[in-house]
Amino acid sequence: MSDTTTTTPAPLPERTPMRQRVEAYIRSLQAGIVSAFEDLDPSAPAFKRDSWVRAQGGSGQSCVFACPPEQGLGGAQSHQSTILEKAGVNISVVHGILPPSAIKQMRADHSSMPLPERPEGLPFFAAGLSLVIHPRNPHAPTVHANYRYFEITEPTDNKNPEELPRVLAWWFGGGSDLTPSYLFEEDAVHFHSTLKKACDAHGSGMYPVFKKWCDEYFYIPHRGESRGIGGIFFDDLNEGPHAKLPGASSASRPVTAEDIFAFIKDAGNAFIPSYLPILAKRHSTPYVEHERRWQLLRRGRYVEFNLVYDRGTKFGLMTPGARIESILMSLPETARWEYMCELGNEGTEEGKLITILKNPREWV
Repeated sequence: MSDTTTTTPAPLPERTPMRQRVEAYIRSLQAGIVSAFEDLDPSAPAFKRDSWVRAQGGSGQSCVFACPPEQGLGGAQSHQSTILEKAGVNISVVHGILPPSAIKQMRADHSSMPLPERPEGLPFFAAGLSLVIHPRNPHAPTVHANYRYFEITEPTDNKNPEELPRVLAWWFGGGSDLTPSYLFEEDAVHFHSTLKKACDAHGSGMYPVFKKWCDEYFYIPHRGESRGIGGIFFDDLNEGPHAKLPGASSASRPVTAEDIFAFIKDAGNAFIPSYLPILAKRHSTPYVEHERRWQLLRRGRYVEFNLVYDRGTKFGLMTPGARIESILMSLPETARWEYMCELGNEGTEEGKLITILKNPREWV
């Protein structure tokens, strides 16, 4: 079913189970982000709000902006009547049984993931917000963000829906990264500075680790280049030791569930101030046909990473009852692949970006 409103629930008190507080937060964050984009381009069609129910347990809401068909699929400047070409700001709150194949996939990256005691798998709960924004103008960068919470719970035959099962393992993960077609150093500095400020409020050791982790994760091995200019990436944040974060001191990282959740909220709330000023500045920049062509080629790289390497895409496709439309929302409206393309040579504006993608740098 579909509706036309995105409600903003009030925050829940600390005594409320974490899964319910995370759900309330991501619904509020989704509403704020969608409203910000609609306010930036009030003459454009509104995001389509599509509420859905998962038969195996849970629900969600996809808020999607798609290229109006009458604007065509080409690259001519005359088609630039909306700021965005395609975008999605999606939330999901799902639960059920995680099959052994998905558990095996996740154990490689989550040390706290317990082994299943039953052949059918383990009960799980997952809530998160995921977004991808593909602007129309080649000078305005694509952006991605994902903030999520995951629980593994004790198998139980309890039929009381009001009584939650005991949590065996939990963690938070997420991040935000920028994928430009053309490099504007001041945009990169602004984006990274905003994310660093959000991280630094919760521990001095976080931003350097999460920035490096992002550079390593969003990498396309068969191209020998990063997908974009990075941001932050993190996973498996819980009360236990962490392979990438130093020690367990609250001075260097959040440790308790309350402190980690507070960090997640600050990181999620940093999305709008990190990206909207860049989009507002770049969306009306004049461009020519070969710049649009380069943008579509860079989108091709984006597709390659998401379909071949991205863990979230793989996990989503392996989850029973997966909503394919939401999983593949990240893909752009149009993309391009060329054999031995001449664009990107050294000394060109396109080449400046390639140099950074092959040699990630520190921005702040």
